[in-house]
Amino acid sequence: MAASTMAVNSAASLWGPYKDIWQTVESVIWKHQPEAVHLLDLTLKKHKPDFISLYKNPPKNVQHREKVKKASVEGIVIQGQQGTRLLPDQLISEAFILSDLLNIGELAAVELLLAGEHQLPRFPGMTRGLVAILLYWDGKRCMALSLHSLIQSRHGKTWTLELGSELVSMTTRFTDELMEQGLTQKVLCLINQINLNAEFEKLQAARGLGNPVHRRAVSDLIKESRQTLAECLFAWACQTPLSKDDTLFLICHMESVTTEADGTLDNVNVALLMALLYCFDISFLENVTEDREELIHQLPLLTERQYVTAIHSRLQNSQPWKLPGLQAVVRLAWALALRGISQLPDTTGLTEFTEADELVANMAIGQNAFLFLTEAVVGAEGLYQDEFYIRRVHNLIADFLTLMPMKVKQLRNRADEDARIIHMSLQMGTEPPSTLRRDLEHLMLLIGELYLKDPFKLELALEYWCPSEPLQTTTTTGTFSGLAHHRPPQRQLVLSKFVRQMGDMLPPSLYLPYLKMLRGLANGPHCAHYCFSLLKANGSSHVENIQVVGGNPVSWEHFFHSLMLYHEHLRRDIPSTDTIQYRHMPLRGITQREMDGLIAFLQLTATIVNWSENARLALCEHPQWTPVVVMLGLTQCSIPPVLKADILKALAAFGKSPEIAASLWQSLEYTQILQTVKIPSQRQDTGIEVELNEIESRSEEYALTRSFCHLISILVESSFPTNLGAGLRPPGFDPYLRFLRDSVFLRFPTRAYRRAAEKWEVAEVVLEVFYKLLRDYEPRSDDFTDQMVELQGELVVAYKSPGYNLMFHLLNDSPMLSLCLSLLEEGVKLLDTCAPFPGKKLLEKAVEYSLGLLELALQKENQFMDWLRESHSSIIATPLEQLLQGINPRTKKADHVVNIARYLCHGNTNPDLAFESAKILCYISRYPNIQVKLVGDFTQDQTASETLMGGFVECLDSEGAEEMIQPENAIVPEKKSSLVRHNIKIHILNLLINSLELKAPNLAFYLLGYEVRKPVNATNLQDPGVLGCPRTCLHSILNILEKGTKGRNGPSVVKESPHLAELCYQVIYQLCAYSDTSGPTMRYLRTSQDFLFSQLQHLPFAVKGHEISALNQMSWLMKTAGIELRVTSLNRQRSHTQRLLHLLLDDVPMRSYTIDAEGGLEEDMRTITGFLQVDSTSKVRRKILSILDSIDFRQESTEELHLDFFDRIQIEQVICKCEHKNQQGQTVCNVKLLHRVLIAEINALQGIAAIGQRPILMEEINTILQHVVERNKLRECLHAKRHMLESWRHLVEIILAACPPDLIQGEDRQLVIRDLLHELHDKILNDEAAQELMPMVAGTVFTLTAHLSQTVRNEQKQALNAHSQNVLNGCSMPGDISATFGYIGDSSLHIILRKLLDFILRTGGGFQRVRAHLYGALLYYLQTSQKPDEPDTLETGKQTMWERLTAPEDDYTKLQKDNMNIIESYGASLMEVVCRDACDGHEIGQMLALAVLDRIVAIDQHQQWLYYLTNSGYLKALADSLAQDDAILQSMLSTKPPLLKALYLYESKMAFLTRVAKIQPGTEGILTAGVIVRLSQCQVYDHRPEIESHSMLCIRDPLGFIPAPVERYRQILLPALQLVQVMLTTSTGKHHRAASQVLQFLIAHSEPIQAILRCQEITAGSLRELALLTGIIGKTALPGVVSEIEADGNYGTILELRGHIGRFQRQCLALLSRFTVSDRLSEFKKQQEATQVGGVNKKDEMELAMQQICANVVQYCQTLLIQSSAGSQHTICLFTPSLSEGTSREGTRQDAQLTMVPYWRLPSLGIVLFLLRQSANDFFSSYESHRQSVTKYQNLQHLPPDEIKELCQAIVPTGVDKISAAQRQVLARRRLVHQINHQAELLSLYCYIVENCLFILWRHLEYYFLHCVPSDTHDFPNVLNVSYRGREQQDPQRFGSNPDSRRLILSQVNQHDLEQLQIDAAASFGESLQKKLLEIENGYCRVRSRHLFIQALVRRIRGLVRIKRT
Repeated sequence: MAASTMAVNSAASLWGPYKDIWQTVESVIWKHQPEAVHLLDLTLKKHKPDFISLYKNPPKNVQHREKVKKASVEGIVIQGQQGTRLLPDQLISEAFILSDLLNIGELAAVELLLAGEHQLPRFPGMTRGLVAILLYWDGKRCMALSLHSLIQSRHGKTWTLELGSELVSMTTRFTDELMEQGLTQKVLCLINQINLNAEFEKLQAARGLGNPVHRRAVSDLIKESRQTLAECLFAWACQTPLSKDDTLFLICHMESVTTEADGTLDNVNVALLMALLYCFDISFLENVTEDREELIHQLPLLTERQYVTAIHSRLQNSQPWKLPGLQAVVRLAWALALRGISQLPDTTGLTEFTEADELVANMAIGQNAFLFLTEAVVGAEGLYQDEFYIRRVHNLIADFLTLMPMKVKQLRNRADEDARIIHMSLQMGTEPPSTLRRDLEHLMLLIGELYLKDPFKLELALEYWCPSEPLQTTTTTGTFSGLAHHRPPQRQLVLSKFVRQMGDMLPPSLYLPYLKMLRGLANGPHCAHYCFSLLKANGSSHVENIQVVGGNPVSWEHFFHSLMLYHEHLRRDIPSTDTIQYRHMPLRGITQREMDGLIAFLQLTATIVNWSENARLALCEHPQWTPVVVMLGLTQCSIPPVLKADILKALAAFGKSPEIAASLWQSLEYTQILQTVKIPSQRQDTGIEVELNEIESRSEEYALTRSFCHLISILVESSFPTNLGAGLRPPGFDPYLRFLRDSVFLRFPTRAYRRAAEKWEVAEVVLEVFYKLLRDYEPRSDDFTDQMVELQGELVVAYKSPGYNLMFHLLNDSPMLSLCLSLLEEGVKLLDTCAPFPGKKLLEKAVEYSLGLLELALQKENQFMDWLRESHSSIIATPLEQLLQGINPRTKKADHVVNIARYLCHGNTNPDLAFESAKILCYISRYPNIQVKLVGDFTQDQTASETLMGGFVECLDSEGAEEMIQPENAIVPEKKSSLVRHNIKIHILNLLINSLELKAPNLAFYLLGYEVRKPVNATNLQDPGVLGCPRTCLHSILNILEKGTKGRNGPSVVKESPHLAELCYQVIYQLCAYSDTSGPTMRYLRTSQDFLFSQLQHLPFAVKGHEISALNQMSWLMKTAGIELRVTSLNRQRSHTQRLLHLLLDDVPMRSYTIDAEGGLEEDMRTITGFLQVDSTSKVRRKILSILDSIDFRQESTEELHLDFFDRIQIEQVICKCEHKNQQGQTVCNVKLLHRVLIAEINALQGIAAIGQRPILMEEINTILQHVVERNKLRECLHAKRHMLESWRHLVEIILAACPPDLIQGEDRQLVIRDLLHELHDKILNDEAAQELMPMVAGTVFTLTAHLSQTVRNEQKQALNAHSQNVLNGCSMPGDISATFGYIGDSSLHIILRKLLDFILRTGGGFQRVRAHLYGALLYYLQTSQKPDEPDTLETGKQTMWERLTAPEDDYTKLQKDNMNIIESYGASLMEVVCRDACDGHEIGQMLALAVLDRIVAIDQHQQWLYYLTNSGYLKALADSLAQDDAILQSMLSTKPPLLKALYLYESKMAFLTRVAKIQPGTEGILTAGVIVRLSQCQVYDHRPEIESHSMLCIRDPLGFIPAPVERYRQILLPALQLVQVMLTTSTGKHHRAASQVLQFLIAHSEPIQAILRCQEITAGSLRELALLTGIIGKTALPGVVSEIEADGNYGTILELRGHIGRFQRQCLALLSRFTVSDRLSEFKKQQEATQVGGVNKKDEMELAMQQICANVVQYCQTLLIQSSAGSQHTICLFTPSLSEGTSREGTRQDAQLTMVPYWRLPSLGIVLFLLRQSANDFFSSYESHRQSVTKYQNLQHLPPDEIKELCQAIVPTGVDKISAAQRQVLARRRLVHQINHQAELLSLYCYIVENCLFILWRHLEYYFLHCVPSDTHDFPNVLNVSYRGREQQDPQRFGSNPDSRRLILSQVNQHDLEQLQIDAAASFGESLQKKLLEIENGYCRVRSRHLFIQALVRRIRGLVRIKRT
């Protein structure tokens, strides 16, 4: 038990828990998070003792001390950690020092030090002890803030925070309990105890203070703690008045209060004073209607007599306070409370006190209450920090004026009497008596001072004005000034009467105070209007002299009349310019008193004119007063600079109106206040420049210069004249700019100043002018050429625009730039001291303008430099970013950018400066060459590097940043500062994003903690403090995103700062996507942060009003998740992959997945099985679908602009010109630029009418700008949706394609894809869905359908494989294959098809690229119904015909039928779309549309699509397009072809036509459309490239994408040959018509055809050509076809035709001998066994092609034999009667070599016999190979790994080792199926060749043995007389292949030849061969077919051989 109490809290019990309390309170009360209310309740219950014993430290303890002493040996227990931890001696000694210093327990000191050590990375440059002190005071501050917030949330009388009633009740109850425990007394005691100076002395003595930053931080924390405690009492008093005892405690405290050195109260005492004043406040009862009785009941003033008694007696006590003025203020408030009570009903019990109100008031006034309020309260800095302070003082004064009117009257009477006494004393020349009171004067000054500042724009002074006419605008300040039809309240009437009456008969002594009071009351737009009206009404138009009785001295009339008189009087006294001496002459007309009056009235005028535009215009347009002229005239007179300064300030106020500003510029130029024109006769300079150098420099005060700069600043903003000074000098602003730059700015550092702060005032005001000039400057081409103007008859160069001059000076190493940089350096040094100094605010403003100038220069320099280059000007300018790299002359280092960056270290105290600094760094970071230097500069010095890093991190960690601030709240300083802090974060993140796109080293790597001196990928990211790792921007970003992830609502930044969150996610994504940073980043995120899982579990994000940011956040996060899934899959980190997949794909409620050492393997072995659960009640929506739901596919469109004044077309053109691409690549309109253009257009309008219409034009401009903003927003929204869809698709594709397939099993995969497809289709098919999203959705649908097809086909393959195994093993059952198609079933597939077709039709006429994706998807879908390849086991023939016909329909056929029914249901609309796309449009779209047509025509049993194609002319269009493609296809055959897309499109067309040709009506349609005719016309087939002769093995480079010309030619020819072959096969009804067209095609291209038949090179391609061509010739070069053609032709045509056909026949027969006996061929086959191209073995392909050629030729021979004659006695002889080639013994080797026979000679029968024997032998070797392959296929599971690997390598030559075992099985099975089917095809060809060879042999032997007459019988053989006559009279039905030249060969057949033939035939056609042939028939043919030929033919040949020739 003791050990547990001695355990140490590592988070420090004096800090961590208090921090948690404050975060909880803040989230509930200020962030309005309802889910945290319960947590707050628990927290308050837990920590109630801490609130009761506020700020009480744990006491020292001897036992604890001993425990700590031994901690270095025995260790100490830390909560939440196992075992004990040894503490170093150093820490123990520090703990004892800290314990003594802060008077806390020893364990608490150890806790603070441990926490300090943990927090060290957040405080670079400090030690743990210093951090511990900060944490100690931060804990105090958090407690105070929590208490303050709880009290503010109470139910009360002054405000409400709009919280829930339950929460308000809870906090009210809790704080009531604290108050009962004596909270007030504790707070007051703590305020007295905590003394900043005393604390600092203690810390200083114990070395507890560090660098200036630490000192300031400690100071701020102590001050904030005291201040917040005081505000707790103030907040309590505002909501609920303090009790009697508490009030007396407070009064007691106030008695001993003193003022600061400047005579004001400090902020703490202001808060306590306000608390006391609110205790006495009952004025709120006037406005309360609800809960009035309850509130009255809570007021002890009205309900507790003892309260009133005690307070009254205490305040009437004659004992003076330390501050009598403070006592007077409290007494005044009490007097007013008593007066207020007396006017309430039912207060008769307090009459004795209420009657004393007059007495108490007199005491208060006698103690100068008003003077004290003015000097100590209103003059205090703290008053204007809280709106309710100002309201209370306002009510105090207003109550005095309304509740005590007689007292006010007494004050006025007393003032009048005193004025008479003073007047008499002056007349008598004596001093006025010293006892005179000035109470009314003090009251007026108080009113004037109070309302002169209005930081919250309350305009409380409106209560003093009672409008005679209603204002046009409404007001929200709670007064009735804006309501026209209601009588103002009595209070307002009394106050306005006071203002008017005080001005009547005003004595001279009150003139100044009254003017100052009016100045305060005129502060505000409405107040200024009323004050103007008052002064206007006070004047009498008939008065011409101020001496006349009745003239009111407080009126416009009096004032301007006086000014005119002064001007006239002083103008006479102006000495001549020759003798002028710039010392002011003695004033002859203006006394000091008059001057004070003039200054006061000028200040009043400036205030009114500043706020009210109506007043400005009315005063300027008054014909008699002419204020501008008179004031400017006075500035030329000899009057003090102070008065001139105020005149210029008043003129500046007038200059706010553009109309007045324009004339004011001309007046300025005319009066030559700044001398811009030199008069030759004038000896001495005049004007303000002389005043500055001669007078102000001597007096060391620069009021006039500052006012002049201010005037120029206002005028520059309002109106900028281009022709200023025209006629007298070169027009332009240049003289003014030169004066400001050279005389004011460049010399300000070297001048002497009486007030140190004025130095920075001068810098600030002149830099403001520069900033405005540069801000409004846009570089133009005119600036870079000299413009000539005529001046007094001469041409002179006009001045350039001031913006150009400033840019020129900033883009050169000019004194101006040097001074700006010097100012920045001095500023940051002064700020680094963290100490107050005179003019600090002004210095900060000057620095802000300097930074702003640099930022503007960087912003505009590219445009400036572009114009400069185009102008070919001789001017030299250097980019500013390069100048900033220059050497600083003061430090001799290139540290300008470092100085700018150092302002980020002041982000918490000076956010504006940090913001400007961040903007500049953002601009500079875009330049790669600068980045490398910057990294060097930033990291050169270790300490400076840490400080800069700390600055960036501090800005990102700043807690005071807010994004979602309403525009009306942005004026509040706190809110404005929060917005700036947020913008700093945005710019830092943009800096990181820009930098990450550049090469290393760059700023981003430095700021994010990556290596900049070593390779980036060598970085080892750690948590802050681990292994000395500092806290970097990466830690800050992760910290920003982490907040709230442990709760239910997800990352808090997503809702609080959506744009910030978006950029944070983008930075993380870029780090993960960049190859060098990806490894370290993802490792760190995965191991240390568990970042992705914790973020993804909260998707989708929903942020109302910020949907664009939310979409982008999710986009970047999903992209990062995609990378993570890909990487973990590649690295086989299965548990990580699996965890994320569970999260994204599960449709059951999520459970926590933990990965640990023990459970990792088990988790790894498990696969995802939770995607589908039977129990539907536990189903949830898959997260991947929920994310998709967050995209709203609907998109609104902007309404059309309706304009009255502007032309809509022109406005649209202007909008287009203002469009640019933003950082995200979106085209948006630059609203600021558009605004400038439109305003310039309005300003260019001239005349009175234009001025009158200006407000309406401005309103229309606002309409245009709002329209453009809306348009921009819609574009951004669409871009965000596209980005989101793209990321979602990216993630889905990675899940399906890159993750291990075994993690998502087939069933789950299908269900997931089905759900995704259904959702996508439903969303995009919605009528309101945006068409712009279609391309992205179509691409996703394509991918998903591809994966669905693959999954379903894999599943069906497995089912088929199992079925095949059963068939092979003889245990097949009829119902083996599943009844439904895939796990998802046919119905789901049908729905997908319907939606896919709906989507295709939805795209309409456009969107062909979208349809390309959809056609791809449709193709993949239709693939699912294609039966996969099955091994041909030669068993299929065992079924009878009846069994095949009655077999049940398989799933594939059923699905194909259903698919076709669905497609047919869409009718002609779908046909039209697909056919149109197939014939026209984008090439890819055409190819895919053709492929879709191909597939549909293949399954369309009713042939509706084919009929539509034919009847609608699309087939004809395709045929015509082939002829059009001819020219471009010819260009494809050049050595450097153009793009090959035309070639691919041609192949697609031919493939489709081939598909059509497979159907008989299709062939007829093709013939009708003239496709073959078109192909005959195409010349491309004649351009056959020369084959390279150097190598028979000429194989294309596998790496080259573009094939060789020969291969490209084959890509063109082979599809045509395939089409022709298919047509010939299909055209049974019209075969002769088809064959004749084909024959003409062959003849038209006879040259390439004959070149192919010659077959000079044997390659895979040439063999494919031959195989096709021999098949075509075998079906066309036939007697029947030729006779039909000959019937139509003339003699010449027939001769040519026969010539071609003869050549074709001879070449075909020659091929037989070549491919049977070729030695080179067999050698080539051996070499090809080892040759692979593209990973595919060519041997199989070539072997098949050669057998196909042989089969085609023997089939041709067979057809010729049959068609030439029905019987053998009239047969033609194709082979000579010689078997010499085939007489080798039966036992010789298979590849016995034979001699080659030239094609012009007839081959011998020996070739046929040799082919017969060779084919028979090859048949048995192939049969054996086939049997072995089938055996392997059956036992695939049991094959050894090496054999499986070998099979895989035939498909995938490399990387087999990386493939999983399951995938190897799939590849091996695929290879075996290919082998089995290849061998089955070879067997079929061998069998076919054998049958045909036997037939040919039989027919020839029968003829030679039975009918042939030898030549030595002196008679030609019959065949020659019949067949080989070359005459056209020959019977057309008889057909010969040989011309007369061959007759000689056959005529040499003699008796010996025939006898030898018989001998050879008997020898070669022996028993062995016959046995083999019969075995082929019995073992193979009987299984394949019921028609058997071999046995009959063998029998006949055997009979012929045995016949003895007679």
